[in-house]
Amino acid sequence: METVLFTLGGVPITIIEALAGGLGLAVLLLIVLLISQSRAARQREEQAALDAARTAEMERHMADMMRIQSEMTGRMQTMSEIFGTRTSDLARVLTERIDANSHRVNQSMTETRTKTEETLTKLNERLAVIDRAQTNITQLSGEIVSLQSILANKQQRGAFGQGRMEAIIADGLAMGAYSFQSTLSNNSRPDALIHMPNGAPSLVIDAKFPLEGWQRISEAETPEAVRAAMAAFRSDCATHIKAISEKYLIAGETQDTAFMFVPSESIFADLHERFEDVVQRAARARVVIVSPSLLMLSIQVVQALLRDVRMREQAHIIQKEVIALLEDVNRLNDRVTKLKTHFTQTQADVDQILISTGKVTKRGERIEALEFEDERPSLLE
Repeated sequence: METVLFTLGGVPITIIEALAGGLGLAVLLLIVLLISQSRAARQREEQAALDAARTAEMERHMADMMRIQSEMTGRMQTMSEIFGTRTSDLARVLTERIDANSHRVNQSMTETRTKTEETLTKLNERLAVIDRAQTNITQLSGEIVSLQSILANKQQRGAFGQGRMEAIIADGLAMGAYSFQSTLSNNSRPDALIHMPNGAPSLVIDAKFPLEGWQRISEAETPEAVRAAMAAFRSDCATHIKAISEKYLIAGETQDTAFMFVPSESIFADLHERFEDVVQRAARARVVIVSPSLLMLSIQVVQALLRDVRMREQAHIIQKEVIALLEDVNRLNDRVTKLKTHFTQTQADVDQILISTGKVTKRGERIEALEFEDERPSLLE
């Protein structure tokens, strides 16, 4: 009979059952242990494989790092060489530019120094000119004082106007076209006579303008003195205009108009502005008041008239020369026509020569194109 060891849940457990259960439990524990060992071995294998993979990966990374390091080293060396080359080029370029800038600066300084010297030279020349001008101004001041003394004297004033008039006439006309202080048929002596062409009467020019009356107007200080001086100047001008009209206008000997010369442009302009009645009186008396510029213009007109007269006097000579020139042109035309005929004949001869040379050339080409065979028998046969 089996001995019951204990009861489990109301079920009696015997020794055999307990031994069987212990055996099963031991087997189960053994199986569990084996499974655990197998799993641990598999895990170790997996860990070893993982470690090997990681090691290989690390070795690969190390190899990559070594390769990258070598590449970086090569690149660093290349960059170092490039930087060295660039640094050398930059140093060379900087040196060249510094040298060029130094040359330009030296050249600019040289040019600046040269220009400064030229400017100083010109400045010295201008200062010398200014000194000469100052000397001339000093001399001119003395001459003005002399001119004032001349204008203060009536005879000297007349000589001054006479001198200006004679200078204008002598500069504009040739000798023989004028005369000074000539005597007319009534024994009067005008200051100048302009001899007109074609036997026309001469033109009278008077230079005795009443400058003293004009000077009294400028020296007057009060309105009453100015009016009195202007009235006296009008009276002097009327007397002088009348004297010119009566003494110098001679029918058949002088022109019916005479010139009264005023030796100053400003006096001439003021005369027309303030003394219109004097100008009108002179015009009615056939006396023309002229300034230096108007006298010069009148002299130029007379000069043109004289030139026209001389050209007309030489017209027959010009006509003869033109006829001779036309004959020469006709002879030249005939000779050119003959020369053209020679050129035409020469061209025709050249064309014939070209035709002959063409025929000779064609014959030569035909002869050159022929093939001759050597049909003579041999001497050994």
